[in-house]
Amino acid sequence: MKDFLLKLLTLIVSHPESLEISEQKENGLQIYLFSVHPEDIGRVIGKQGRVINAIRTLARLKAGILNERVLVKINTPDQKGYSLPTATGSEEVSSTATE
Repeated sequence: MKDFLLKLLTLIVSHPESLEISEQKENGLQIYLFSVHPEDIGRVIGKQGRVINAIRTLARLKAGILNERVLVKINTPDQKGYSLPTATGSEEVSSTATE
């Protein structure tokens, strides 16, 4: 599975030399955490998260063939004005109104 994700992500990113994938096993769940060059984060996530969701879907399909359970996460460095939803899907939203 790690090789599959590596090949897939290498085709997407502009800096394949910065691509790193680590794997952990927890309670029968295989967790793949990957990090990419900061310039490639938007490319990997895609508009409204479509690309990362497609990667996760492909990983789940491949895992189903192998009778495994997988979770694919992206490790993002803290960037100004950029945040990802948490694993529970909840986000804090703050807005200020100017009058």
